[in-house]
Amino acid sequence: MTEIQLHHSWKDVLQDEFDKDYMHQLKSFLVQQKKQGITVYPKGKEIFNALNSTPLDKVKAVIIGQDPYHGPNQAHGLCFSVKKDVKIPPSLRNIYKELHSDCQFEIPNHGNLQTWAAQGVLLLNSVLTVNQAQAGSHQKKGWEIFTDKVIAEINNRKKNVVYLLWGNYAQKKGQHIDQNNNLVLKAIHPSPLSAHRGFFGCRHFSQCNAYLVQNKIEAINWQLPLD
Repeated sequence: MTEIQLHHSWKDVLQDEFDKDYMHQLKSFLVQQKKQGITVYPKGKEIFNALNSTPLDKVKAVIIGQDPYHGPNQAHGLCFSVKKDVKIPPSLRNIYKELHSDCQFEIPNHGNLQTWAAQGVLLLNSVLTVNQAQAGSHQKKGWEIFTDKVIAEINNRKKNVVYLLWGNYAQKKGQHIDQNNNLVLKAIHPSPLSAHRGFFGCRHFSQCNAYLVQNKIEAINWQLPLD
C-alpha cells in the first residue's frame, strides 16, 4: 500500500505506520484476497479517499463510520457516502432527514458526500476495506490501529475540531479525544433500527456550525448539490 498516494499533510505524520508489522500483515491479507479472486471495496485508489480529500490542516469536523459499504459501486472511501447513481443507503437517508429538520437541508437525489470532505469534514471509516457482500470481513486485520492513529494525530495537533460520534462503535473509537479543546457530539446511530431512539432531533449539524463560528472557524455548508 506504500505505492498509494497519500496527501503530504497525512503522509508526514503517518509514514511510520506503513513500516510497522501490522501494516505489512494487512497488506499481505489484501494481496491474498486479490489472489483468491475476491472483489474488495473500495478500489485501491479510493482506499485513502477520506484522507486525500480532507488534509490534516483543513480538518474541522470528523464523522466516524465502521466499515465500507459492500455492494457494487457503493464505497468510494468516505464513510456513509456512496457514488452518484447508486441508491441512497438507509442510514444516510436518515442523516438527510435530520439535516432537513435541523438546517433546512434540501435532500438531494444522490448520496455523494465529497462536497463535505472538501470543506473539512473528515469522513473516516474505522476499517478502510471490505470484501464484496461480506460486511465486516476486514475487521481486526489492522485497519483499526491505523485509523486510531489518524484520530490521535488530529487530537494531538488540532483544537476546536467537532467530532460527530454516532452509535457505540464510533463513541468507543473516539473515547480518547480531548473534550476540553474540542466539541464531542454523541448520538445513537442513524440506522433505521435505532435512529428514532435519539438520532432524530440531535441537531448535531447546527451545533457543529455554531461551535465553529464561535471559534472563528468558517461554518460548513451542509447543503449538497441536488444532483
